[in-house]
Amino acid sequence: MIDIYLVRHGEAAASWGEESDPGLSDLGQQQAEAVAHRLLPVLAPDTRLLSSPLARAQETAAPLADELGRTVQLADAFREIPSPVALSERQRWLRQFMRERWPDQDKRLLQWRDTALQQLQALECPAVVFTHFLVINAVVGQLTRRSETLCFWPDNGSVTHLRLCEGQLSLVALGAQMRSVVN
Repeated sequence: MIDIYLVRHGEAAASWGEESDPGLSDLGQQQAEAVAHRLLPVLAPDTRLLSSPLARAQETAAPLADELGRTVQLADAFREIPSPVALSERQRWLRQFMRERWPDQDKRLLQWRDTALQQLQALECPAVVFTHFLVINAVVGQLTRRSETLCFWPDNGSVTHLRLCEGQLSLVALGAQMRSVVN
């Protein structure tokens, strides 16, 4: 039995349409510190740290990596959803996507979702994965057999707990949910 924690990055310093790869805001940095303190007592000694290559996810991983004296492995499988539009249109596209269903998505987006799931299923030791809102939604949606692309609103710095047993992922607990809109 392997515990996996999906951590949504801390609050970004810029919104969806302002910058393609923002780092963390001051609040985001505080959220990253809080995640590290929350996870430290529950992690197994052999826990791996994985992160989306995007700055906000890496910066969220940094406090835990520092506390553990470990490096963070970058994993493209946990990168934010690829959008088929220019940055200026990304916010509109994302809002529309979040009202849709997985059976209606094109092959590229299904492959993105399935790659994240496959990478989680292939883990051989406990892991903390620093990732994004829609990655977490894609994984949770599959595990709960929901067809909606948006099945819950993980807050910045939230921790969703999964368990892997004999190649099968299951949801242990959802992370804290947002009280406001995605930034």
